[in-house]
Amino acid sequence: MQGKGLIKLLVIVVSLACLYSLSFTWVTRNVERDAENFAKGDLAKEKSYLDSMAGEVVYNLGFAKYTYREAKANELALGLDLKGGMNVTMEISLDELIRNLANNPKDEKFNKALEQAVAKSKTSAKTVVALFMEEYKSIGATTPLSTFFSTKDNASLIKPGDSDSKVESFLQKEADNAIQNSYKVLRTRIDKFGVASPNIQIQQGTNRILIELPGVKDESRVRNLLQGSAKLEFYETYTNQEVYPILENIDKTLASTLKAAPAATTNAAADTSKKSDDLLSNLTGGKKDAKKDSAAVNLGQKNPLFEVLRPAVYMGENQQMALMPGSMVGIASLKDTAKVNAYLQRPEVKSILPGNLKLLWAVKPEQKTPEQLSLYAIKGAGQDNGAVLTGDVITDATANFDEKNQPVVGMQMNSEGAREWKKITAKAAQNRDAIAIVLDNVVYSAPSVNGEIPNGSSSISGSFTVEDTKDLANVLKAGRLPTTAKIVEEAIVGPTLGQAAIDAGVNSAVIGIIVVMIFMIAYYNTAGIVANIAVLLNVFIIMGVLASLNAVLTLPGIAGIVLTMGTAVDANVLIYERIREELGLGKSIRQAVADGYKHALPSILDSQITTFLIGIILFLFGSGPILGFATTLMVGIITSLFTAILVTRVIFEWMLAKDFKIKVSFPWSANTLHNANFKFVQKRKIFYAISIVAVLISAASIFTKGFSLGVDFQGGRTYTVRYDKPVDLEAVRTNLDDIFQKTTEVKVFGASNQLRITTTYHIEETSDTADTEVLDKLNPDFSKVDATNKNEI
Repeated sequence: MQGKGLIKLLVIVVSLACLYSLSFTWVTRNVERDAENFAKGDLAKEKSYLDSMAGEVVYNLGFAKYTYREAKANELALGLDLKGGMNVTMEISLDELIRNLANNPKDEKFNKALEQAVAKSKTSAKTVVALFMEEYKSIGATTPLSTFFSTKDNASLIKPGDSDSKVESFLQKEADNAIQNSYKVLRTRIDKFGVASPNIQIQQGTNRILIELPGVKDESRVRNLLQGSAKLEFYETYTNQEVYPILENIDKTLASTLKAAPAATTNAAADTSKKSDDLLSNLTGGKKDAKKDSAAVNLGQKNPLFEVLRPAVYMGENQQMALMPGSMVGIASLKDTAKVNAYLQRPEVKSILPGNLKLLWAVKPEQKTPEQLSLYAIKGAGQDNGAVLTGDVITDATANFDEKNQPVVGMQMNSEGAREWKKITAKAAQNRDAIAIVLDNVVYSAPSVNGEIPNGSSSISGSFTVEDTKDLANVLKAGRLPTTAKIVEEAIVGPTLGQAAIDAGVNSAVIGIIVVMIFMIAYYNTAGIVANIAVLLNVFIIMGVLASLNAVLTLPGIAGIVLTMGTAVDANVLIYERIREELGLGKSIRQAVADGYKHALPSILDSQITTFLIGIILFLFGSGPILGFATTLMVGIITSLFTAILVTRVIFEWMLAKDFKIKVSFPWSANTLHNANFKFVQKRKIFYAISIVAVLISAASIFTKGFSLGVDFQGGRTYTVRYDKPVDLEAVRTNLDDIFQKTTEVKVFGASNQLRITTTYHIEETSDTADTEVLDKLNPDFSKVDATNKNEI
C-alpha cells in the first residue's frame, strides 16, 4: 500500500487537533463544576463565580494561555434539548410601520388612536391594526383614513376616498408582510451567526417573534445582532471647529438654565475667544496637581455639558490645547452618555442646534480608551436633513483586513450607488472632509476623504474584532428589517427535554453503538476488532470537528452520529465480504485484503457520495435543526470514509507486516448467507402489488387522518408558570399530556421553580374563550400562571 506514512501522519495530526478542540470543553466543565460546588444550588452565587472567572487564565498550554471566557467560546456547546440556551422575544414595531406608511402625520387624533391601540395590544388578542381602526373611530375622528395613507408610495394601493375597510385590509397586509420579512431577516442573521438548531417562531395573531438560541455564550453579541435594523446611511459631516462654538453656547445656556454659580453668569458675558482659551487650558492633560484638581472642580461647577462631555482636543506644538481635526466633537465616559443625551434633548438646547446637525455616538469605545465613547457631528442633506446615500445601494459586504492587518468590513455598491459615491467622495476630498458611515443611528466610522472613489467600493473600519466585522457583514448582507424590532423579553432557559428523556436518548445511542461493535467482533472475528477501532476513532474525530466548528450538539445530532457510525460499519462490511470472496478463490490473505479494498471501493463511494449530496441539499436549503443535521451528516460521511477505508487498511498492513493472524470470520459465520438466492426479479409482480397496496393505505391515512404536528411545527399557546419550589420536569410534562391529550413542551425558564409551557391545545381558535379554557385546565394544577407572558406562538 502506498502512502502509509502520510496516512499515519494525517491520523496523528487530526487526532491532536481534535484533542485540542475537545480539551476546551473539559476545561470549562471543570470550572463550571467548581462553580456549582461553590454555589451549592444558589444560581446567583454560581453566576457571580463564573463572572469572576471570566478574565482568569484557566487553561495554560505553555505556548498559549486561555481565560475562562476564551475557553468557553471554543467549547462544544449543547443544544436547547440537552442544556437549554437563550430565549428572546422580539417585538416588531407596527406603530412605527403605520406611521411610516402615512408619512408620519402630525394629526393629534391619528397619533392618539395609534398610541392607545399599542397599549391595548399588550392584553388583547386582536391585532394592532384592528385595535387602531377601533380606537380611531371611538375617539370621534372624522378625517377618512385614506387621507393619511394615499401617499405617493401607496398611490397604486390606496386612493383618496377609499373606505376605511380597504385601508384596514391594506394596513393588515403590510403588517403581516413586515412580520414575515422580519422573520426571514432574523432567520438569515441567526443562520449566518452560526447557531445550530435555533428555534424561531412567529407568535400568530401578535407582532412578536420567539427566538431560542442553544449554547449562546455572548448574550450582548446576540442582542446587537437581533435588534439592529441594518439601516445603513452615509452622511456628510460638520468639522470639530464648526461645532465647538455651538457646544460652548449650549454649555453656557445649560449653566444659566440649571442655575449654576453666579460666576458662571458673569463669565458668560465675557469675550468668547478668551472663554474658549480658558476652557481648553482647563482640559490640558499632564501631571495631577492642586491647580489641575481645582480647575476640574471649577469646570464641573460652571460648565454642565463639558463636565460630562470633554471636547475633542490635543496638545499643540506650543503646549497649548487645540481642537482636533475631523468630525469627532467630544468624548464622554460610558456612564455619562445618558446625561449628555438628556442635556441634548432639552428644549433650550434643541433651539440652539442647527436643523441639519445630528450628534451621534460611536458604535463602541476605542481600544485605547475602553471606558469612553466618541460623539460625532453629522450634517443632514436635503429638505429632510437625511443621508446623502443609503445602504440600499450595497450589493455585497464581507469581513476583511486592511493594509495594516486590522479587521474591516468591505462593501461594494451597485452602478447607481457607485456614481453617487464618486460625486460624494469628490466633493468631500476638496477639503478632506469626513464621510460618516452610520448604521442604526450609531457611527461605525467617519474617515476623512483624500480623493474621489470611482469604483463604488467602501469600507467600515474602527476598533473592531474579527467577530465584530463578521457580525456586521452578516447584518448588512441579510438585509434591513422593514421596521424596528426590539427585545421585550429575554431569559436563559433550561433544556426542552427532561433529564430522564436526555438520559434515555443518550443511553440508546451508546447501546446502539455497543451492539454494532459486538456484532462486528462476533461475525468478523479479528477484522471486526479493526472495524471497531475505526468506529471509535470516527466518533472522536466527529466530536473534535464539531467542537472546532463551534457547532452545537443536540439529541438529533447524536442520532446523526449514530447514523454515520452505521454507514462506516456498512463500508467495512462491504470490504470484509469482498475479502471473504477473494479468500474463497484461493488467494493469500495479503492479496485478498488488497483486492477486497480495491473491488469494494466503487460500491462504498457510490453510496456515500449520494448520501453526501443529500447532505449538501439539506445544508443549502434547510435552516435551523435541518441545517445542523446536514452539517453533522456531511462531517460524519467524510470522517467515515477516512477511518473505514484508510485507517483500517493501514492497521491491516501493520498486522500483516507483524505476521498477525487476520481472520474475517468465525467457523459458524464463514458460510452464513453464502448460498442465499432471493429471486426478487422473478417475483417482481408480487412485490409490485405489495408496494402499491402499501402506498394506497399510506395515502388514505394521510388524507383522512392527516399528520399530528408537534409544537415545533404547529406552534401553540405559551404560558409562564411559577411554583413555590423546584419541580420535576418529567412529572409536569406527563401530567399536562394527560390533561390536554396532546404533546406539551415544558422547559425551565429563568429560575429553577419557573417553567415555560407550550401546548397546541385549541391552537386553531383565537378567541378569548379558548384562552380561558386553556387557563382553566392549567389553574387547578399550578400555583400561579403568569398571564402577562401568555401568547400564541
